Amino acid sequence: MAQMLMLMLEGTLTSLRIFFLTLIFSLPLGFVVAKGRMSRNWLLRSVVNLYIQIMRGTPLILQLIFVYFAPFYIFGVSYDRFTAVIIAYVVNYSAYFAEIYRSGLQSIEKGQYEASRVLGFSKAHTFFFIVLPQVIKRILPSLANEVITLVKDTALAQTIGVAELFRVAQNASAREFSTVPIFVAGIFYFVMNFIVSKVFDLFEKKLSYYR
Repeated sequence: MAQMLMLMLEGTLTSLRIFFLTLIFSLPLGFVVAKGRMSRNWLLRSVVNLYIQIMRGTPLILQLIFVYFAPFYIFGVSYDRFTAVIIAYVVNYSAYFAEIYRSGLQSIEKGQYEASRVLGFSKAHTFFFIVLPQVIKRILPSLANEVITLVKDTALAQTIGVAELFRVAQNASAREFSTVPIFVAGIFYFVMNFIVSKVFDLFEKKLSYYR
């Protein structure tokens, strides 16, 4: 039992690496994508919209397989599985975060921008001190849902052989002819999502004074 738990902890660390690296890259990239989606340039807007539609319209598991195997069959090059997982997750979640950002940015009334110009505020000041706090507060529930989904989606990394938590649990279950490791993995996922929920609750309280 102790050995199984140690292996599952190692798998959990891999899952956490996937989780944090995905957030580090996809959160800022999602904002860039959102700005492209809102661009006045119809060509850029169309390309970005097509990208978002593909990412949201196809399963993440299929995207993982494509990112890992396609470079070998198309260009004859290959890279390690973990890198493929991070690329696939970042590209996928950036599309979802982009739409969340877009909804928040478009929910800000034009009158606030006009009032800022009248008061002599720069565009940077208006964005960072007036618009951004309101956007964050409005998109926080949707953002929390996506981040919680990401915790569970790390299990899909096993599709291309990455030994994350769920794959370790499956191997232990097959080796011991028991479903206990699967249920233990479920507890691990629940604890991780509980922590994520509490972190977002804390953020929401910190932003509660913005109306």
